[in-house]
Amino acid sequence: MRSIMELGEKKVIKAIIDCLDKMPAMPIPFGDDVSAVELDRNRLVVVKTDMLVGKTDVPPGMSLKQAARKAVVMNISDFAAKGVRPLAVLSSLGLPQSFTDEDVRQIGLGLNEGAREYGTYIIGGDTNEASDLVISCSLLGVCGKRRLVKRSGARPGDLVATTGFFGKTAAGLKILLEGSHAPRGLRKVLAEAVLLPRARLKEGLALAEAEALTASIDSSDGLAWSLHELSEASNVGFTINSVPMAPEAIEFAESHGLDPLELSLYGGEEYELVVTVRPELCGKASKALLACGATLMRIGKVTEEKKIELKTNGETRPIQRRGWEHFRA
Repeated sequence: MRSIMELGEKKVIKAIIDCLDKMPAMPIPFGDDVSAVELDRNRLVVVKTDMLVGKTDVPPGMSLKQAARKAVVMNISDFAAKGVRPLAVLSSLGLPQSFTDEDVRQIGLGLNEGAREYGTYIIGGDTNEASDLVISCSLLGVCGKRRLVKRSGARPGDLVATTGFFGKTAAGLKILLEGSHAPRGLRKVLAEAVLLPRARLKEGLALAEAEALTASIDSSDGLAWSLHELSEASNVGFTINSVPMAPEAIEFAESHGLDPLELSLYGGEEYELVVTVRPELCGKASKALLACGATLMRIGKVTEEKKIELKTNGETRPIQRRGWEHFRA
């Protein structure tokens, strides 16, 4: 008998899946960002559930309204990675007895804010008593079978890209959790990266519409972890030539004697998209993102050999499978 702290989240999930009868002809295999069932010959009903727990997901300084909004954003980000527009949200709440009516109101406001920010609505849910705050959200959407972007389609020769910079949330968590100092302006930017995360929904929808992607994942568990997840699902490797480090993360790292590359690769709590793109359609993907005010940031290539390496300044080093993992973190 081993404790779940020894197992880690990935093995816990596998242990549960091993107990399940697999639904015939599952459109999306276990282990992707979302699940789905066939609606008809051409369309899928796409579903997603994710929960926020006070102890592990709500850092000091995050209000109940911000926590509730984050619970919605976490789910929206996974729909963004698949190129699916959310139609509706259900939310189940576990609330401690010590909460007040104003606490409940703030949670309601945060849920509504998160949903409306991404063009959807909370349409129902459940409430129960709990020893810690729990906000579980479930999303529903519909999309064409051909349009949905899985984790498993990356091919050797594809380009690897992201929708933005990394490292701000890792630095922000050091400020919120460890009390690290930063000038007021920098502190505000880094803390807000944690307290007010933003899902890349319009970017994910635009990339799916362009039909230029072969695989996609959201980076909430960290850039390095996301690359390893894509590698495992697609049975490929990656050579990364450039890690898009946020200037604010670099400034914070330099003032605290930290490695900005470490913050950017292994931080987690970011909601960028990590995608693989057909080389001949890179221009089309870039134009699709520019049309919605974003930039496709090329960071490397997909390789046949199942290694994940960083090659910069004439040096090669492995990118480790590190990032956020429940029970071990």
